[in-house]
Amino acid sequence: MNMRKSATVTKTLLLVLTAFIWGVTFSFQSIATKYVGTYTYLACRSWIAVLFLIPVIRVSDRIRLKQTGSSLAPVTMQQKRALWIAGAASGAVLCMASAFQQTGIATTTTAKASFITAMYVILVPIFSMFLGKKTERKIWFCVAVSIVGLYFLCFKAGSLEGFGGGDALMLCAAAGFAIQILVIDHFSPGLDPVRLSQRQVLFQGVIATVMMLVLEHPTAYGLLHAAVSIVFAGVLSSGVAYTLQITGQKGLNPTIASIAMCLESVFGAIGGWLILGQRLSGREILGCALMFTAIVLAQLPTLPARKRAGQIQNTDIHYEQGAQS
Repeated sequence: MNMRKSATVTKTLLLVLTAFIWGVTFSFQSIATKYVGTYTYLACRSWIAVLFLIPVIRVSDRIRLKQTGSSLAPVTMQQKRALWIAGAASGAVLCMASAFQQTGIATTTTAKASFITAMYVILVPIFSMFLGKKTERKIWFCVAVSIVGLYFLCFKAGSLEGFGGGDALMLCAAAGFAIQILVIDHFSPGLDPVRLSQRQVLFQGVIATVMMLVLEHPTAYGLLHAAVSIVFAGVLSSGVAYTLQITGQKGLNPTIASIAMCLESVFGAIGGWLILGQRLSGREILGCALMFTAIVLAQLPTLPARKRAGQIQNTDIHYEQGAQS
């Protein structure tokens, strides 16, 4: 195996590990709902993530300085202002979407939560139409396949029953994450992705803290029993996995990266089975398979783009939805 193939395998495995961490996070979210409220969970994990990302930013700056002689740290007031505005806008949307997800996961399974959330991949190009961007015809096929998959996953055979409030909240979360990605896409050019991630989580933490103080009454008992779930999400999901994502995506073929990251929903279902004892029926597994197919297909490049895949500079094509939840 030559050096290039070895590097590709290593980067792909890093992204698979990232998807695994984010997928398993759904199970820890579900556990947390038994002990703390939505905003208490979001506030605690956000502040942990903000602190964890401080050394990540410093290490990232040092590595970049050695490699290029410069860092992505904002220097001018205009650059600093742009970073804070981007963080505030994306953080507000992120908090809304995460709140929908965290509330919904209390009344649905992790398999449904992970696969419905992953529909943001299909919603992004549809929403972008309202911004004047063209949508490929295959996206509409993916929409049709995902709707059929959603029916098998959430509805009872021969009826429209079975689709619960938690499932509806997950759809709202998917829409929110799609909007968040469009917000980031608008503001992110020229900004350090790690610093932007920290700023948006910071604003999510501020908003969630205010909502927690107004709407919830966290207890020491609840925080103690939810501590493992909160720390897992704050450190591994928001910190370690995000760093692995950046490292793995750099220089990797976007198609390979997309498929690897799509495994998040699969790991979400497996985590629910192993950790929470949640089992899927044959009908629900079929629904998951159809939705996974639609999600992967939506991220695959068209034939002309596929021929240029080796020349495409990879960017942040995937965002931490299981973990941001």
